[in-house]
Amino acid sequence: MNARCYLRIISLAGLGMVLLFSGCLKYSLTGASTNAKTIQVDPFFNNTELGAANLGQTFTNRVKDYYQQNSSLRVVPTNGELQIEGTITTYSTTPVAPQASAGAGVNSTPNFAAQTRLTIAVKVSYVDNAEPKNNFKDRNFSFYADFDNTQDFYSVQETLEKKIFDQILIDIFNATIANW
Repeated sequence: MNARCYLRIISLAGLGMVLLFSGCLKYSLTGASTNAKTIQVDPFFNNTELGAANLGQTFTNRVKDYYQQNSSLRVVPTNGELQIEGTITTYSTTPVAPQASAGAGVNSTPNFAAQTRLTIAVKVSYVDNAEPKNNFKDRNFSFYADFDNTQDFYSVQETLEKKIFDQILIDIFNATIANW
């Protein structure tokens, strides 16, 4: 092929790219696809018995931070184009990975779990004033993390909560403005 043919191919490819990116498609590198400019994040309430007293406030702040860092949305106290609220409904620990007892009689060791699982669940309601078809009410999001029983729960609690909240935030973000 000659140089003229290459020039035509490059020109057509360039024109195709311009047409593709000048369309109505709204997409960001984070996956956010909304034309909204503001989001209102109402306080998440802690409706659990085991969760720390400030768990709701901690999660609310994490939601606000996540949307600000991963989208172009501005968090507003009232009248947001998008609105999100919810309740932390589950904060529980459960034994997992049971181990058999050893020995017999007086010298036996009882059955015990080698690990414990922390599970956190959040019930979320979302309103998109521009696209009401995206709204949902009381959708559950949950995740868990396991820790070894040789560790004290209070020494790993903050790390576990962060890991769990990180995944729940990704799931909420994807269900709301990423529309996945």
